[in-house]
Amino acid sequence: QGLCTLRGCCWSPQSDTSVPWCFFSANHGYRVEGGLQTSAEGFQATLTRLSSPSLFGNDISTVLLTAQYQTPNRFRFKITDPTTQRFEVPHEHVGSLSDQATS
Repeated sequence: QGLCTLRGCCWSPQSDTSVPWCFFSANHGYRVEGGLQTSAEGFQATLTRLSSPSLFGNDISTVLLTAQYQTPNRFRFKITDPTTQRFEVPHEHVGSLSDQATS
């Protein structure tokens, strides 16, 4: 397992360079609640925060993961707070999740 810090980050040097040396244990982060809602365009899932130490603090308890297969070479995902609208930086090259995908 390696050495784990108080905030949950574990350090375990490996000889395999494709394996990260620093990682979070399985009881850290969020879990999917109620399964995935899938469609031809992508999927959506509600994630609930696990009761583990927080890396940055002030974490949102429940978040919404929305994912969309926009093109054969582009996958878009968005993580939002389903209870509070927040400012999103506008970007002219990124369409909304409701826009039709372009090449």
